[in-house]
Order: sequence, then structure tokens, then C-alpha cells
Amino acid sequence: MRFLGNIIWLVFGGFLLALGWGIAGLLACITIVGLPFGFQCFKIASFVIWPFGRDVTIGNFGAMGLIGNIIWIMLCGWELFIGHIIAGLILTITVIGAPFGMQHFKFAKLALMPFGADIYSVNRPYNY
Repeated sequence: MRFLGNIIWLVFGGFLLALGWGIAGLLACITIVGLPFGFQCFKIASFVIWPFGRDVTIGNFGAMGLIGNIIWIMLCGWELFIGHIIAGLILTITVIGAPFGMQHFKFAKLALMPFGADIYSVNRPYNY
């Protein structure tokens, strides 16, 4: 089911969303100061292109990660957070869109605090 969800996600917008994050990462990497922000954009792009079967935890950052997250939130994080929350709410109105809305809620967490976020694979056995 994860594979099918990822394929549907990829075809209906996941590729364009990941491409946008990749381009944002390239633009951020133009300057030395923007390198950490560009790397976070690449991390988010790799998560956005294939989100089903993966999850994110927030909060493993130090002092520099805290500063990076504060700058990120002030520049673009809160807009991305609101955008993903709205997209998630719209998609969860229907039963078919609910799994895709849940993915946007995961992206909303990552859009607020990418520094120190850990993206990991979820290997849960199926319950029959």
C-alpha cells in the first residue's frame, strides 16, 4: 500500500513539490551563509518525493540548530507550515484524500523546524 500511495503522490504533485524544494535548496546554496538552509531544503525534498512509509521527529537540535530554526521560521517556515496545514485540511475532507492530507501534516512539522529533524523509515507490520 505504501508503494501505491507513493506512486500516486509522485504523479499528482509530489514530483513538483520535491522539485520546488530542490530549486529552493540550490538557490540557498549560492551563498556560504545559505548553505545550512539549502541542505535542509534538500532533506525536505528527499522526504517530499517519497513520503509514505517514512515519518519525522522534531527536537534533536543544539544551540546552532535552535538559531537556525528561529531564522528559518522568521524567513519562510511559518508560511510553509500554514500552507501544509491548509492543504492537509482540504485533503482530509474526503476519504480518498485523507492519506495524502496526513502527509501534509508531517510536512508541516518539518516546515516549522527542519534543523535537528530526523526522517526515518517506519516499518510497522500489517495487522490483519
